[in-house]
Amino acid sequence: MALSNTYKLRCSIPGHEMDVRGLAAALFPDGAFVSVSRDRTGRVWVPNSSPDKGFTEMHCMSGHSNFVSCVCIIAPNETYPRGLIATGGNDNDICIFSMDSPQPLFTLKGHKNTVCTLSSGKFGTLLSGSWDTTAKVWLNEKCMMTLQGHAAAVWAVVILPEQGLMLSGSADKTIKLWKAGRCEKTFTGHEDCVRGLAVISNTEFFSCSNDTSIRRWHVNGECLQVYYSHTNYIYSLAVFPNCQDFVSTGEDRTLRIWRKGECTQTIRLPAQSVWCCCILPNGDIAVGASDGIIRVFTETEDRFASAEDLQAFEDELSKTTIDPKTGDLGDIKMEDLPGREHLNEPGNRDGQTRLIKDEQKVEAYQWSVSDGRWVKIGDVVGGSNQQTSKSVMYEGKEYDYVFTIDVNEGGPSMKLPYNVSDDPWLTAHNFLQKNDLSPMFLDQVANFIIENTKGHVVGPAQPAGGDPFTGGARYIPGASDNGPGFGADPFTGGGAYSSAALRQITTNIYFPKTDPVTFEQASITQIIAKLKELNDSAPQGHKLSEEILESLERLLVSVCGPNSSEPLPNIQQINLLWKASHWPEDIVFPVLDIMRLAVRHPQINESLCGEAEGVQLCNHLLSLMRPEGRPANQMLALRTLCNCFTGRHGRALLMAQREAVLSHAADLASVSNKNIHVALATLVLNYAGCLHSQPDLEAKAQCLSVASRALETVQDKEAVFRLLVALGTTVASDQTAQDLARSLGVNSQISKYSSVSDPSKVAECCQLVLKELQ
Repeated sequence: MALSNTYKLRCSIPGHEMDVRGLAAALFPDGAFVSVSRDRTGRVWVPNSSPDKGFTEMHCMSGHSNFVSCVCIIAPNETYPRGLIATGGNDNDICIFSMDSPQPLFTLKGHKNTVCTLSSGKFGTLLSGSWDTTAKVWLNEKCMMTLQGHAAAVWAVVILPEQGLMLSGSADKTIKLWKAGRCEKTFTGHEDCVRGLAVISNTEFFSCSNDTSIRRWHVNGECLQVYYSHTNYIYSLAVFPNCQDFVSTGEDRTLRIWRKGECTQTIRLPAQSVWCCCILPNGDIAVGASDGIIRVFTETEDRFASAEDLQAFEDELSKTTIDPKTGDLGDIKMEDLPGREHLNEPGNRDGQTRLIKDEQKVEAYQWSVSDGRWVKIGDVVGGSNQQTSKSVMYEGKEYDYVFTIDVNEGGPSMKLPYNVSDDPWLTAHNFLQKNDLSPMFLDQVANFIIENTKGHVVGPAQPAGGDPFTGGARYIPGASDNGPGFGADPFTGGGAYSSAALRQITTNIYFPKTDPVTFEQASITQIIAKLKELNDSAPQGHKLSEEILESLERLLVSVCGPNSSEPLPNIQQINLLWKASHWPEDIVFPVLDIMRLAVRHPQINESLCGEAEGVQLCNHLLSLMRPEGRPANQMLALRTLCNCFTGRHGRALLMAQREAVLSHAADLASVSNKNIHVALATLVLNYAGCLHSQPDLEAKAQCLSVASRALETVQDKEAVFRLLVALGTTVASDQTAQDLARSLGVNSQISKYSSVSDPSKVAECCQLVLKELQ
């Protein structure tokens, strides 16, 4: 088949009744793709064998109660060998369809606003982005993680092919790189909303923005190149299989083809907003636009549309009306424009536009390199930007307009103030919220504003998007503890390990590890001596009386005594311990050491970790774990939390506070202290043990995330070992947890430990975890 190196129309596909907002190439049937639209439907299109080289609708999918705004394909698995289709909508939901079902198999709920972007990864992972400023990671019908950190709507997400890396682009003008649920890097450079992302390789990606630029990035944060050609917002990107060339679409009515870093072809469409594009397996390009039509372009001559259809497309384009207020054509002064003779001069580059005056009309033409001629792309209507001078007072402020809105027949009318510099969609959204009205009226109110303010724009046209929350201002459509616990059984202290070369691992002695690992080692004499020493030099208001010191010593002896003849701790001693734990942070550590040992005692565990006091204890320990805090306090707070797992009340408390505890603990991985790292790893391990027999996937996801993140920085082999046991315990006998671990790139992350010779338990445990994840 002959390639022309120039893309031309293959076919136009009517079918949707409103804007086509998303496209994705399907894996089945061959050459098929999926489209979604503001008409609340998704449609599967398959190539037909008719002479028009077009596509036939295989079926129409419904399930959303509002606009459908994005789509992606989930890779095939044993259950669904043809893959699945995921769609996101303005109803805040994600619907999952099989390739041959018009109704969703299931619906994912969790976002609090429009789901506007989706991306799928390995092992069935799905990543979504929303106007609620978050991205979410889904697996097997469950939300595994919520990625929080953006200050505005998340417009674009992609999953990178390896290492569990994820990207999100936002209306806050930034891109964030996430690993295991944590933001690893924030990319800045775009000057307006980031609208699209596209993967180039394991380490590079493209982004596009309302600032009219496309950027190529390395995951290390470096911006490698900036591309300019578009004259308005850029909405979508798609990369060719060679991982170099790409296509882009935007609000300037164009599809642009980029080769070797240059825009080599510009195709204008008879629609203002070209929302989306995808590249089909045969290299053809499908685009969706605000006129509800999907158009497919090809560079293979055998698939070019007929001469009649190509002419009809050109005629349709020539009849388009172009509003100069979009800014696509620059500021137009009728008296300065040349006449038709200007078209006798050839253009300098493909896609170059030229305006001419024909009597009292302004016509726009675009240079086509392949045809060697100027092609009319529309008539320019309306004047240049103008400023409204009248203002209306409402509630003490000046506005360009104050509309009276009647939403409910017979009900009271409502006032809607509006300035022409405002985004009508955001104004409509705020108006509906303020008046407690249904969000279903959003389109109606926004379109009312648009219709009644046509032609009025303050100052130079400013960027804005076709939907709310884009950040725009104008509407355009659409201490080392070597204690017992690490011997022949890794936690019993029963002796040393023999070399891996001397014995074959026949059974897995490492995980699942379901009983808590604790920090038992103590020297009562040294702890009390340090307590008294610090008390002597304590500020006057913080000195402890001899009576209190004796009480704390008796408490310590009772919880660490070698026999059961010691008197039980009493409530007074427990209260004194709690009070003393609020000593100044520079001297409190011996009190924390007493607390670490005390919480193992059933009575103290119940008293300090019970329903009433438990949250206070948790919050106090977390406050001592601040990354900028003192290392001794951080370590002892972590160890105290680990030891709380020995009692029923402590376990219940820590499971209820899991999200906050693990989140704070994870931040300490960046502290360069091996004792802290061992305590952190032990805390994760104890959580993994508690969760082993529970179906709480979100909790297991957090364990995986924290363990994975800690392994990025932790060097101490004992800490690494405990993290590996935590990973093994989390994924053992749980297929979904295994899938999530694979999607986070745990395999490649831990494989380096499989050859560690000293201690051999690290390699042995690592190999067993890898075996679970095969």
